[in-house]
Parts: sequence; C-alpha cells; structure tokens
Amino acid sequence: MSGGGKTVALRALEDLEFYCVDNLPASLLPRLVNAVLEDRGGRRMMRIAVGVDARNREHDIEIMPSVLSELAEAGVQVHLLFLDCRDEVLIKRYSETRRRHPLAMRNVSLADAIAAERKLLRPLMGIAEKVIDSSQLNVHQLRRLVATDYARATEGLTVMFQSFAFKRGLPLDADFVFDARCLPNPHWQPKLRPLSGKDAPVREFLEADPLVAEYVDDTVRWLEAWLPRFEADDRSYVTISIGCTGGRHRSVYLVERLAEHFRARRQGVLTFHRELE
Repeated sequence: MSGGGKTVALRALEDLEFYCVDNLPASLLPRLVNAVLEDRGGRRMMRIAVGVDARNREHDIEIMPSVLSELAEAGVQVHLLFLDCRDEVLIKRYSETRRRHPLAMRNVSLADAIAAERKLLRPLMGIAEKVIDSSQLNVHQLRRLVATDYARATEGLTVMFQSFAFKRGLPLDADFVFDARCLPNPHWQPKLRPLSGKDAPVREFLEADPLVAEYVDDTVRWLEAWLPRFEADDRSYVTISIGCTGGRHRSVYLVERLAEHFRARRQGVLTFHRELE
C-alpha cells in the first residue's frame, strides 16, 4: 500500500546489499533479472529487491502473479513481501506529509483512492509469502523487522548504526549509546550548518581534529572486541546509536565512518539517520 513503508523497506534491503529498484513495471522484471545475471556472468548469488505500488499500470499489477510464477519456473528464488497499513493510519500519514496518493485525482477523495488501491492490490496480498502491517510500527521498527527477515543466515549478527539528536530523546531501540557531543561541532560554522555529516566539507572539518580520529579508533576497538561476543551468544541484531546535539553533523559522520569500517569486514551492516530521515 502506498504510504505503508515501501521506501523504508527498500532502504533496509539496500543496506543488506540487495540491488534495489523502485516502481519497476512488472512486465520488465524478467529483463531486469536477465540483465543482472548477464552482468554477473550467469552467477545467481545477486539479490534483487523491486518495489511495486499503485504507480504501476493496472495491467502490470494484474500480470504480476504470472510474471513471478514464470521467474520461479526459470529457477529464480522469488519472495513476495506485502506492506499493509490500516486505512485511518494511511490517511493520517498522507495528511501529515501532504503527499499526493498515486490514485488521487480530481473529485476523488483520499479515502476513495486508498480503497481503490486496496482492491487493486488484494490479489498480490493474497499470494504474498509475508505480510507486514506497519500501522503500529515506527520507521526504526519497520527497518529492523525487514533487516532481520532478509539478512542472510550466514551473515550472523546484523549491526545497525544509527545517528540521533539528544535533544529529541534517546532511540527506544538502542542497545548501545555513544555520546559525540564532546567533539567539535560543525553547527557553529555558518557554511557547514545547513550541511550534514555525509557532506565532504563537514567530513573535512571533523577529520582535521585529532580528537575525532581518536574517538573513531576507540569506538572501533570496543566494537571489534565485543560484537563477536554478542554474535557467539546467538544475538541476531544489535543497534549502535550515536548521538550529538542536533543529530545532523557529528553523529551522522561517525555512523558513516563506522559503517564503512565494518562493511569491509562483515555482512549485514545497516545505517539509519533518524533526524535526516
């Protein structure tokens, strides 16, 4: 359902190294699979995630079951995940974001557009291997749910690095919290204030201070020592939360640095920036 969390799900799968495509017409699915296989020399280890919603033509949605069946017969492992949400929650989400529903046209109310979409997608919901109702889930919970379901079993522990602002409160799903407020704050640099920790000028500003490198090194050493012990204890998911005052600069930079370090050494490393999202 549009507004049910498809974008969040795709981002979680992208962090798990799925090749993600949003709003691909169902008729093009076989071509996408073949193109990816050709690009990888016929190897079938590539994992693809395709988002489909009511922006697709009605015909494409109607032929989706047959397309999935053809892919399965060709030896492609197919899994259909349906993201559902109660109508009243969808209406509230659209009202808060002021987005336009893909089926909303002149003289068509939002409630009617949602009803039409539900009718259109009902056959797909009926054949889905898994249905997630996101009505009571926040962004973090939905992302964690998708990540834990689709992380490879061989990946062991899935690690989520998330940034946040202390002024907005601690993340409820944090297993460990690191405080970056002791580091130099790019917020006080007028040119850096509108940027985030993902931007090169902010990175350069922070990396010019030896204290930042020391903070990163100490955090890496601690995590490298303790993450394997949680993994040995059969933990499947750990959330490492890093906070600063506004959640835009220092914490975002640190999350990206730590994720980059650990992705080179393990699979199943995710990132989420609460205030940027």
